[in-house]
Amino acid sequence: MKAVKGKTIAKKKVAAKVASKTKAEAKPKAASRSSGSSAIPLAKNMRGVGHLDLPGGGQVYVEGDYAFVGHMKPPHGTSVIDISNPKKPKVVATLPLETQRSHTHKVRVVGDIMITNVEQNERHATRAAANLKEAEARLMASLGRPPKDAELAAALNIKPHQIALARDFLATPYAEGGFKVWDVSNKQAPKLLSYVKTHGFGVHRFDMDANYAYISTEMEGYIGNILVIYDLKDPSNPTEVARWWMPGQHIAAGEVPTWKGYKNRLHHALRHKDELWAAVWNAGIRVLDVKDIRNPKVIGAYDYHPPFPEPTHTILKVPFPVAGRDIAVAADEEHDHKYGQLHAGLWVFDVAKRDGIKALSMFHVPESASPFSRIGRFGMHQFQENLTDTRLFCAWFSGGVRVIDIKNPDAPEETGWFMPEPCGGMKSPQTNDATVDKRGLVLTLDRDCGFDILEPTGG
Repeated sequence: MKAVKGKTIAKKKVAAKVASKTKAEAKPKAASRSSGSSAIPLAKNMRGVGHLDLPGGGQVYVEGDYAFVGHMKPPHGTSVIDISNPKKPKVVATLPLETQRSHTHKVRVVGDIMITNVEQNERHATRAAANLKEAEARLMASLGRPPKDAELAAALNIKPHQIALARDFLATPYAEGGFKVWDVSNKQAPKLLSYVKTHGFGVHRFDMDANYAYISTEMEGYIGNILVIYDLKDPSNPTEVARWWMPGQHIAAGEVPTWKGYKNRLHHALRHKDELWAAVWNAGIRVLDVKDIRNPKVIGAYDYHPPFPEPTHTILKVPFPVAGRDIAVAADEEHDHKYGQLHAGLWVFDVAKRDGIKALSMFHVPESASPFSRIGRFGMHQFQENLTDTRLFCAWFSGGVRVIDIKNPDAPEETGWFMPEPCGGMKSPQTNDATVDKRGLVLTLDRDCGFDILEPTGG
């Protein structure tokens, strides 16, 4: 894989870095960046161990000595990285995409089975295809001439280059959405076992275990993503065993949503024992009982929209007591942030009573904590989903990786951070995902460019 040239924080010209250069080798002058009258340290209680100038990714997942990365944009599909030497991570396999119409930015692995999503590329922009002809006719009438792409894009609230995508999807409806199941017993040569087609924009984030895949996808007759559970007993032929959706989503059955468009939908659900913890975007969270896997039932709910503006991205049941309490944590996603509103942050909930969930606390990173906070998205996106202690390693977009300790659920405390040096000509990090390996090292992924292996050093 060809490395992309980096760009230093200190804005000085430096030699191009090879893909495996470690952050620990960075010059001392890159340790902080001026912000107003003070310098903001780019790292606290964390240090860089290894780095790759990897194409932007949506999710990183670790199984044994390998990291699996789902990339944001075609033609990059999925990469397999040997992390046995964390100072020199090495890409050992890539699964490129054949077309520009899909991306496979999510990935999970259990044993020798890997699942990757297949979702419409730039799906938010291509939704505009439904209104393209109407907008074109309206502008033609008011302008007295065919509108330019930039004018059409402004009318549809998308970028000018996305007009071509909208036209493409209008001419040829998308039919690739779904998920793929792979045999990764040979990490250098993953083998495709099956490709399950779903519907609409396809599959987003998901969970899986040795028995089932818990898929978030659009399905025919529904509005927005719902939960579809597949049996993985035969990975070459996954079979659907159950569906769950919120009342109002099954429009083919006559249900009528009480919200506008795709505002309420499943982002993804994470399994904990006999429960699934589901983040449902602008509808907050739901807890599902799946003792009977064929009949998921809601046993808990909490919705904080409104007044909080950013959607619920992830709800994770903490798998051990914290300060003697049964808690869960939620990540909101920085999405369409509006001035004067809170940036997306972290929630802590008391979930001892599933039918009486209570919010205990929130944590927010102030803009003053990052020199990049006004460049790109700033706010939370995700934390590692494999908790082993009370530290949450949070992907905070242009805030980098933030370490938040929830040992006191009533008062989460930030104990460290690491803001990666932008690569690929980008002006800020856009840290998108994080996970932790068996050594306690933190693997983090940038949605534009960059893969970092970090080591907590204290705090």
